[in-house]
Amino acid sequence: METRRRIRRAAREGHPKAPDPRPPTPRRRTAEGYANPQDPRGRQVFGKPASLKDVPTHFCSGCGHGLVHRMVAEVVDELGIRERVVGVSPVGCAVLGYDYWDFDVSEAAHGRTPAVATGMKRARPDLIVFTYQGDGDLAAIGTAELIHTANRGENITIIFVNNAVYGMTGGQMAPTTLEGQITATTPTGRTLEGCGAPLKVPEMIAPFPGTKYLVRTALNNPHNISIARRSIKKAFQCQIENVGFSLVEILSPCPTYWRLSPLDALKWIEEKMIPYFPLGEIKVPD
Repeated sequence: METRRRIRRAAREGHPKAPDPRPPTPRRRTAEGYANPQDPRGRQVFGKPASLKDVPTHFCSGCGHGLVHRMVAEVVDELGIRERVVGVSPVGCAVLGYDYWDFDVSEAAHGRTPAVATGMKRARPDLIVFTYQGDGDLAAIGTAELIHTANRGENITIIFVNNAVYGMTGGQMAPTTLEGQITATTPTGRTLEGCGAPLKVPEMIAPFPGTKYLVRTALNNPHNISIARRSIKKAFQCQIENVGFSLVEILSPCPTYWRLSPLDALKWIEEKMIPYFPLGEIKVPD
């Protein structure tokens, strides 16, 4: 008892070597994640979404895909659509989406993702169907599928992750690679004369009557990440309410093939990508 009093007194007086006399508070596991042990009511402050599996990631350090995966899972849980949502994974870095999301996920041939999603939605209109695509899968190999799906106004949602480069195949130039950007296939930088201008996908399909909600967001800071999450939720709500075709473009870092540190990759989004790909809602429902 005397020893315990001495320890408490030393702790109050700020003794640098005094141990904390209080035993560690165990974290309480809930269905959604870990509850905050300092919250007297045991409310969950932060935890793993139920729609996200507890598995290691295969993505590179600083990659934005994992963050977008989590936001999609959070929105699915929040909207209560886990039992009727179906994702369609692309060919690319996010090909293993079914290893991370704990709901139904299908696979599509390279670029055919919107076509597969269209078939699912038409056969089962009660489902909430979304595609998850990179710039190569959506804006290069899948350009035809994207354009016709959007033009028809299919009631699906597309999550478009734009990191301005082909990731899985080795860092080649993509349709969204910026002018002057160095890639494996543009070692001296992309030129407008030889390659044309980078595609602005939402602006390209905005004139179609079938497109209802088009927005561009980014992952370069917490504020924009919050906007991206709200945009994903709004896109899913458009589909739930049968409004029509929706697309959320997300500017995402690729430190590996940009040859930058994760922190510098975030700065590159702000300094290079956003000036060319302006953020904001391009088209909203009437």
